[in-house]
Amino acid sequence: MQRALSCSVLSLLFPLLLQAQTSSLSSSVRQRIDHVMDSCIQKNFSGVLLVAKKGKVEYLKYTGLANRHYDIKFSEQTKFKIFSVTKTFTAVLIMQLYEQGKINLDSTISAYYPEYKGEAAKKATIRNLLTYSSGRDTKDMRDVFEAYSNDLWTVDQFIDKFCSGKLIDTPGTKFNYSNGDYIILGKIIENIYKKPFEEVLREKILIPLHMQHTDYLHHNDIIKDIDEGYDYVKPNTAKLIMPTNHYIDNHFSAGAMYSTPQDLLIFDQAIFKHTILKKETVDLMLTSYPKLGDVAIGFWVYPKKFGKVNTLFAERQGAGYGHNANWVHLIDKDLTFILLSNTNTVELNKMRLNVISAYLGE
Repeated sequence: MQRALSCSVLSLLFPLLLQAQTSSLSSSVRQRIDHVMDSCIQKNFSGVLLVAKKGKVEYLKYTGLANRHYDIKFSEQTKFKIFSVTKTFTAVLIMQLYEQGKINLDSTISAYYPEYKGEAAKKATIRNLLTYSSGRDTKDMRDVFEAYSNDLWTVDQFIDKFCSGKLIDTPGTKFNYSNGDYIILGKIIENIYKKPFEEVLREKILIPLHMQHTDYLHHNDIIKDIDEGYDYVKPNTAKLIMPTNHYIDNHFSAGAMYSTPQDLLIFDQAIFKHTILKKETVDLMLTSYPKLGDVAIGFWVYPKKFGKVNTLFAERQGAGYGHNANWVHLIDKDLTFILLSNTNTVELNKMRLNVISAYLGE
């Protein structure tokens, strides 16, 4: 009992201690990162950059407007829609079930979702879903407006309509990115726990890690301090528009979350410091599949070189309707880079490389 109480207390104190830790950069490194930020701001970058070493925030800068209707600037209270970064939360929930012996990564979909009607039911495994190699026809990505913008679907309706078609590849042989694989995983999580996905998410990750500014989002929720997304009229990055209406609910366990850079750092450290999963489980998550484009479970993982500096790159991205999220962890250096934006004016994949190069001095 005493040990259980201590673990419970630590799980609550962990994010508070994390947030209290800050570390200062040298002036030369800060100047180099500021230079990258300034060049992106000139291109109308609007959002935040967080850099942390060993969980300690070294650089945090907000710029631009979270809401252009009312001229509301970004602040530490702003919540960002993170879209596909949601998938890493879903992957962690699956790996928790794996640790508990409640799911076998090499069992097929039908073992945990017997009602599933697609051809992949008894052919594609949980591992295939986690690595976007189920072999399914990815109708949800082809008919994107029908799937996410035109109508509000229940999870069962969405899976029946967009994720239950024929196989177009042998499972496990070809990478084919799709929200559908992770939406099926979300349904499997619901089936095992016999609870809605969002409840499991809160109980197993958000509450234990004290992530108070992160949650699941419905299209009609009123969330204080949440950002709006904007796109630009090409080629003029100074002219922004509101993207078309969509139903965030339809993204379900593949993309219906919001968060803050500070909360994402808590999640980052919980994974890479092995407080939410055992080390051997995290090592399994971070084992990439080169034949599937270096995808791992919840991340992409691959070696990368910056000048003379070699590192091991773990990354996860999210994007939708003007919102962009980019999360990088350099595994061998315990460095975390989180970029969140509510415009498409700057390509975050390029921006992050420039920021990392500036930090490493390369």
